[in-house]
Amino acid sequence: MGAGIAGLAAARVLVAEGLDVTVLEARSRVGGRLLSLPARGGGLDLGATWFWPNEPRIATLIAELGIATHGQFLAGAAMYQDLNGVQRLDDNPIDVPSGRISAGMQQLADAVASELPAGSIRLAHSVTLIGLAADHIAAETPHGRFWGKQLIVAIPPALASSTIDFVPGLDTETAAVARRTPVWMGAMTKVVAQFSSPFWRDRGLAGSAVSHVGPMREIHDMSGGDGQPAALFGFVPPPVVGQRTVTAKEVVEQLVALFGPDATHPDQLTIHDWSDESYTSPPGVEQLDAYELFGHPCYTRPALDGRLHWASTETSLEYPGHVEGALAAAYRAAGAVVRATRT
Repeated sequence: MGAGIAGLAAARVLVAEGLDVTVLEARSRVGGRLLSLPARGGGLDLGATWFWPNEPRIATLIAELGIATHGQFLAGAAMYQDLNGVQRLDDNPIDVPSGRISAGMQQLADAVASELPAGSIRLAHSVTLIGLAADHIAAETPHGRFWGKQLIVAIPPALASSTIDFVPGLDTETAAVARRTPVWMGAMTKVVAQFSSPFWRDRGLAGSAVSHVGPMREIHDMSGGDGQPAALFGFVPPPVVGQRTVTAKEVVEQLVALFGPDATHPDQLTIHDWSDESYTSPPGVEQLDAYELFGHPCYTRPALDGRLHWASTETSLEYPGHVEGALAAAYRAAGAVVRATRT
């Protein structure tokens, strides 16, 4: 269950192994935290953005799917902001070499989904109960109950713990760990400001910044490989629980302070608070901070009589929080399912 990149990648492996799969997804789209805004000349990511040179799984998947990529723009100086003001940092010490999917990271999920058998993805099917019965495991949704020999939970464990009844219950350790495991990006707000051109480059700036003032604490260039679409994006850390996130006025004021008056009127400004995404983040997600639980050993042990497997990026010991981590967890879970069906 879950049609983010982990659930889709696991399904792709299982289909290739000749197994029948059904992917249950609560949203009306695939991709999960891979979410992109369509824009002239490419896509702008509201969720996952980068992949890195030391991540072989995503590189292989991109190559297999024939997806166009480009490198993160690095040239120029970065900006630094603190209570004393703004200063320029030569040679951009903030960004590192990384890759981007030119049409937006959501294309990766869409491309994997398009390879799965017709009808195998069921959108708007939120799972409310997972239970054992005889030699099967069932997932109950508002549209009916689905049965299978094995089940992969490819959503954040804390979300599963908050929204799904497990019958019988998970073992004590797994239940406790799942409740406390943070949701990557779950409490974060991502801001994307689109402009007609990457004007900051004309000033010798890379479009990157670090701020101790905020509201955005980290900013980067999100422009396409040829500069279009032209955009900057930033991360806003979680506010005090119950308080609003950043406003457009606050964002623009900070961009002007860092990059000058040309930032005054973005063509489009998108503020995406992931804590508002009920199919990503459970209530109180801001309070989940035990990041040492990422990749906990309990996530490698099948639950519910060996029929339930975990496969979100939070469950991976390798690259947790990255798309690479989601793929690592997906391939681990899919391998376990294949072995279980052939014993």
